[in-house]
Amino acid sequence: MSAITVVKRDGTREPFDANKINLALVEASEGLPDQISKVVQVASELQLTLFDGITSEQLDEAVIHTALQNVKDDPDFDIIASRLLLKNIYKNILGKYKTAAELKKLHEDKFVQYLKDGVAEGLLDERMNGKLFDLKKLAKALDPTKDGLSKYLGVVTNKNRYALRRQSGAPVEVPQFTHMRIAMGLSFNAEDPTACALDFYEHMSNLDYVPGGSTRVNAGGSFPQLSNCFLIEVQDDMESIAKGVRDVMWIAKGTGGIGISLNKLRAAGSPVKTTNTESTGPIPFMKMIDTALFAVSRKGKKAGAAALYMENWHLNFPQFLDLKQNSGDPYLRTRLANTAVFISDEFMKRVEKDQDWYLFDPAEVADLPELYGAAFSEAYKNYVKKAEAGEMRDFIKTKAREQFRQILITLQATSHPWLTWKDTINVRALNNNTSTIHLSNLCTEITLPQDKDNTAVCNLVSINLTAHLNADRTWDWDRLAESSRSAIRQLDNLCDITNTPVPEAMNSNQQNRALGLGFMGFTDVIEKLGYSYESEEAYDLIDQIAEFISYHAIDESADLAKKYGSYPQFKGSGWSKGVLPIDTVDTLAADRKVKVEVNRKTRLDWEALRTKVKKGMRNATLMAIAPTANIAHIAGTTPGLDPQFAQIFSRATLNGKFLEVNTNLVHDLKELGIWDDVKEDILIAQGDVQNIEAIPQVLKDVYKTSFQLSPYSFIEVAARAQKWVDQAISRNMYLETRDIDDMVAIYTAAWKRGLKTTYYLHVKPRHTAEQSTTKVNKAESSDGGSRKVGFGFARKQEVGV
Repeated sequence: MSAITVVKRDGTREPFDANKINLALVEASEGLPDQISKVVQVASELQLTLFDGITSEQLDEAVIHTALQNVKDDPDFDIIASRLLLKNIYKNILGKYKTAAELKKLHEDKFVQYLKDGVAEGLLDERMNGKLFDLKKLAKALDPTKDGLSKYLGVVTNKNRYALRRQSGAPVEVPQFTHMRIAMGLSFNAEDPTACALDFYEHMSNLDYVPGGSTRVNAGGSFPQLSNCFLIEVQDDMESIAKGVRDVMWIAKGTGGIGISLNKLRAAGSPVKTTNTESTGPIPFMKMIDTALFAVSRKGKKAGAAALYMENWHLNFPQFLDLKQNSGDPYLRTRLANTAVFISDEFMKRVEKDQDWYLFDPAEVADLPELYGAAFSEAYKNYVKKAEAGEMRDFIKTKAREQFRQILITLQATSHPWLTWKDTINVRALNNNTSTIHLSNLCTEITLPQDKDNTAVCNLVSINLTAHLNADRTWDWDRLAESSRSAIRQLDNLCDITNTPVPEAMNSNQQNRALGLGFMGFTDVIEKLGYSYESEEAYDLIDQIAEFISYHAIDESADLAKKYGSYPQFKGSGWSKGVLPIDTVDTLAADRKVKVEVNRKTRLDWEALRTKVKKGMRNATLMAIAPTANIAHIAGTTPGLDPQFAQIFSRATLNGKFLEVNTNLVHDLKELGIWDDVKEDILIAQGDVQNIEAIPQVLKDVYKTSFQLSPYSFIEVAARAQKWVDQAISRNMYLETRDIDDMVAIYTAAWKRGLKTTYYLHVKPRHTAEQSTTKVNKAESSDGGSRKVGFGFARKQEVGV
């Protein structure tokens, strides 16, 4: 090692100092069991990666990644990697320090200058450095010890995806600066901005809740596009189409996720009277939107995307189904834009009865996009009669079951289109007094009305359930109530602060003040509690949690209305009539004349809240459960309502590839004293514990992975939560089966249980990838050969925002 030299940042060289690395590892592993053995393991493996002329930056990265590659042996190595990365961030942004007290003082001393520089460079809003806040008080509140709550993936995700950077790419924020920037950026309009910012900061630094991606990126910045979700309905005229493309570009630039319906566009071949020509239909315009998404670059920021929606009675629906196919005319395919189908109860009933289904040109059935429920069914049946009587210019007749099967075959092949239910969305809505809901959003959890004058807008925060479960496995209900109420106040503030160059979006935002409070970490907490995902205990827990959060969110919005006034569109809404989310189960059953198969249990005093709600609500909507694929990394928990993909897997994200180990499983196996005995077997089994004899059945039940669980458990969990959620739930589905009849039964069950939407479908791969070695020296198998295990065995690609 004496020949190894390190190139410092100033270009000078110095001999590699192993002792310096060892001291850093000792510091990073402080308080962990078997500290010395962990230090030795990382230090010895690091030697193999060194070369003469390695830069100090490369050396820092090498130490971190050497620690990370040992996570498969013990999740404590993740803590070491996280601490090492944090120290690098502190050193590069704040300067050198020796003690925790010095680090806290650096945070306090550097914070005000960070704000001044950010404003001067045009990175931060001028109000961040004005008289609005007591900056010294905010600086004193900064607590870098809270960074210890984050896993490595959370630290690196914040660093690369959300922390503020200069145009050069140089980072300017440590994690606690990011939390405080967001807190301040959402407090401009508060009566006491400093107190408000401190409240938000306390919750966010404790990881009680995490704002949506657009808010994390832009809050407090010079471009305050803070809203997460936008829903655009394009009208059947060239001006609206062109404006739709323009709006998609502006929203994508500001990191918003977009849902777009072109369902009203007349079908291909439909007459265009103004030019005496024929329409090309909606598909080429969908391609235009796809190209616009590709053209808007947002390097270093939250990746943007859109979902295109169409109702399945549209004459060009067969071509819509092919949009995501790999083969075919590239001008009729979308590569970035996702697709989702908007399905009526009428269609689902015809599928069950094996009846015919008719496809029409919107130019001839202009009222169908605006109708839902029983009214849609009546109008649709009248158009069917006209078609059979020869009174329609153009239509296609097919079997409802045949089309449903084709939708599911395409879904299995391409993961698109996602299935969403128009009538369930509209009939169960409490905010449908202004116009019809024509689509959902990019991630299928937002259900807001839109029309030519209103591009629906929603703002997101997700509560981290794990932060509210005590070490003794009891719930901190008081803390959960406080987090729910604080999150609602934060989102309501956001409605007045956000800005986007789409007037129709700003109009909808002010008229409805729509919020989407969700939660994540459900699987994390049931594992900690020892429940199987497909157990009654898990179903009852999701029911109880969703009810509790919903109750406090609604109550807080009613309190805000009393103080600041109701949202402008309150009159005539379901809220104004005392209707609550739980009531919509019966409303839906009455409209579709089909029982909604969901448990009706309640625990809280909803009658008292009903009386309060009638007097006023600050927000048109309050809850929506997003997939949280990225912000769950910040919180260090499982995303949304999703089960575990695997117990050990390689996660591919925009921040790189990371080996993830289920720390709950490791904890339980260590409690039994068998972790060291079975960890290699778990690796060889690609993260699957089901066939490992040494692991008790009770743990096997708790640690079933996504493809081992019944798909009906995903439906039941979502149905229980949907009772309390006034918008929708982003429900990923995982299926081991490829049988289309099974899929028909599963998605029909989702409709029957009152789900409004589903999101991605993940089908178990037919083949597994070749596995790479776990160790520098390959582990020897019993026959003396080498067995390959490790990073290649299971991969999960991130989806959602």
